[in-house]
Amino acid sequence: MRYLPHTQGDIAKMLAVVGVDRLDALFSVVPPECRMDRPLRLPEPLTEWELCREVEALAAANAAGPDATVFLGAGSYEHFIPATIPYLLSRSEFLTAYTPYQPELSQGTLQALFEYQTLIARLTGMDVANASLYDGATALVEAVLMAVRVTRRERVAVSRAVHPAYRRVLRTYLEPAGCELVELPYAADGRTDLAALDGMDRLAAVAVQSPNFFGCVEDLVAAGGRARDRGAFFVATFTEALAYGLLKNPGNAGADIVCGEGQSLGIPQSFGGPCLGVFAARTQHVRSMPGRLIGKTVDRRGRTGYVLTLATREQHIRREKATSNICSNQSLCALAAAMYLATLGRTGMRQLAKLNYDKAEYLKAELRRTGHAIRFEAPTFNEFVVELRGDAEAAIHRLLDRRIVPGLSFGEDYPELANCRLLCVTETKTRRDLDSLVRGLQP
Repeated sequence: MRYLPHTQGDIAKMLAVVGVDRLDALFSVVPPECRMDRPLRLPEPLTEWELCREVEALAAANAAGPDATVFLGAGSYEHFIPATIPYLLSRSEFLTAYTPYQPELSQGTLQALFEYQTLIARLTGMDVANASLYDGATALVEAVLMAVRVTRRERVAVSRAVHPAYRRVLRTYLEPAGCELVELPYAADGRTDLAALDGMDRLAAVAVQSPNFFGCVEDLVAAGGRARDRGAFFVATFTEALAYGLLKNPGNAGADIVCGEGQSLGIPQSFGGPCLGVFAARTQHVRSMPGRLIGKTVDRRGRTGYVLTLATREQHIRREKATSNICSNQSLCALAAAMYLATLGRTGMRQLAKLNYDKAEYLKAELRRTGHAIRFEAPTFNEFVVELRGDAEAAIHRLLDRRIVPGLSFGEDYPELANCRLLCVTETKTRRDLDSLVRGLQP
């Protein structure tokens, strides 16, 4: 009972209130054959230093950390984070417990979020960005729901080259709401087959990811044109925000809504989270946007002030007026992204994106030279699909034994790519790392 605050007397009083005489009676609804009838077989307790060694030994079994070379991407990317960012982010002014409920008293926080919105609007080429959402998947959901609200249509087309996890989350939201979700196939070059839109009507939105799940750069101008021909919103999503340091941004390609994952912008992978949902749109639709929007104004004395201009969630306005069920924003992650973008600047962002592109192209060329096939011929950024020759399974096991993780298998999401791997290369990989991967894939 060392770690439990309740005495036997306390427990007896609580049991009396609910009308039972022993704790076991609380589990009477569980069939006896499903209940354990013996104590847990636990090892003897360890001292603190023994426990630390045990945990370190368990962690060493994972192919992660500085002792492993990981070529995984697929929505979460390893990038170098300048030391200025964790230092500034850990200051007490920023590292707060929760969102301020009297926001205008927190001018520093509001200014930081305003600057984040400005930088995201520039990066995506859009008019206005909100103060962030939870992650890329929910940002895509909110974009599609916004299109459904504005167009008053209930049919949505999403590319099959959009991240599979994003599509699963989208389906989870849309199907109970009575919306129809249509998946567009991808063509032989790895990009969305836009011809599949022919004949579709009553579309609320067309959602395309670029670079897509295969790393292929989509023709966003063509996709936007197809969407507008059907009176639908064109939703451009992404998982690798760094790509727009080099590629034409979605706003300049005609997107109505841009959304995606901002983890690449100064946020560590952290075994899956936290992440950052990026959301930007056109000015005419600002009142239909989800989440929070920070604005800049002046007070009666002419001094600059920052205010919570729009907050379209249930806690601020009547439920039927809310545009989103997002109950917060990722303020600290958004601040990290703003610091990262400000640290790199326009030139640094372009140089870093070019470095990522060049390293991936080098690996593609080396794999081709050694007899492997690059599955899709469309231009790619950061990651690409390789079709392995020979005994691929044996080569993969050899690499894993050398603490090299050779990309992602496609599993059930893309059974037609069973003999392929999705490889990702960022600035963190050296030429030696790339050459070691190529050598390890040889018979």
